[in-house]
Amino acid sequence: MTDHASETFEGDGYAVSHLDALGEGYGFRKIRRPLGVTAFGMNAIVIPPGYVTGRHFHEHQEETYFVHSGRIEMEFGDGSRHSLGPGGLARVDASTVRSIRNASDDEDAVYVIVGGKDGYVGRDGRMPEGETSRFGPDGPPGA
Repeated sequence: MTDHASETFEGDGYAVSHLDALGEGYGFRKIRRPLGVTAFGMNAIVIPPGYVTGRHFHEHQEETYFVHSGRIEMEFGDGSRHSLGPGGLARVDASTVRSIRNASDDEDAVYVIVGGKDGYVGRDGRMPEGETSRFGPDGPPGA
């Protein structure tokens, strides 16, 4: 087992990678294609301190943003602004105008965007035949 995937590895029904294996410098790090994701769009974006993205919206795709590191400020079409740090989340309707600003003077911001259309498929997780607990031999976390 590796502690850090330094390149993209594809196995039988899965793929693992690392942000650094998907590109260098600032801008988009395409996740969907290298990992073989087909159900939704997915990108990581790295922006330098103080950088402001262009305003945009989508025709169809709702997006969810997750801040991995740094601090961003999201500005929406109604003029409202919201600051998000590591672990911060935002969901944005397709037609809502938005832009992102790296709110730091000295730290890069890294955030992940997942976009999709046509809804949630429901809880469809199942255990393999013969297994009786999805939590493993030690029970649920914190038990």
